Amino acid sequence: MIKTLRLPLLLFGFSFAGQALANEQIEAVPLYTQDELITLINNNQHLQRVKADDCQLVQDIEARAEIMGLPSYQFLYGDMLAYAVCVERDVELGLYYMRQAAQQGLAAALEQLGRYYDVGQLVQADKAMAIVYLREAAALGNLKAQLRLVGLFNQGFGSPRDYEDAYRWLFHAVVADKAIHKQIEMALAKLAKKMPESVIKRARMLN
Repeated sequence: MIKTLRLPLLLFGFSFAGQALANEQIEAVPLYTQDELITLINNNQHLQRVKADDCQLVQDIEARAEIMGLPSYQFLYGDMLAYAVCVERDVELGLYYMRQAAQQGLAAALEQLGRYYDVGQLVQADKAMAIVYLREAAALGNLKAQLRLVGLFNQGFGSPRDYEDAYRWLFHAVVADKAIHKQIEMALAKLAKKMPESVIKRARMLN
């Protein structure tokens, strides 16, 4: 009965915290907005937020991932399942939801799957598959994916046909952190050794 009552409230962005008992005042807990959740994901704070909310929104997160198919919530629920945050651990189902989010173009999901295939976390290491995911995330402006993609190319993985795009994306990234800026500079210098000067010049031009 409780689940039947909860789902329509998803459209308004609220969930009931605790059991709804007769004559008991019900406290409304706001769900995360899309922008808020994406910011939490990009800052790797999404799981901590769910814990901080005392796991009260699990049913609503699941519904938004499964029923409404929202990519940010698919990613969140996938991570919750993979790492047993407020739910029983189910790595296979967690990866399923991560892939659903990636298929809808969520850059954080694409980057995470690419990273997992790169290092062999939750899945078997597969550099070719890592590059597929990382390239998509890099094209969407994900800096972590851009750096990792160039790193893989510098290690000898991937196709030289992709060097120009990877160089362009990373070269034009706007970065305030001096340490990351230096990391980018070193990665690009190494990749440049594998590229003709004319291609480097073209990659540095603004479109």
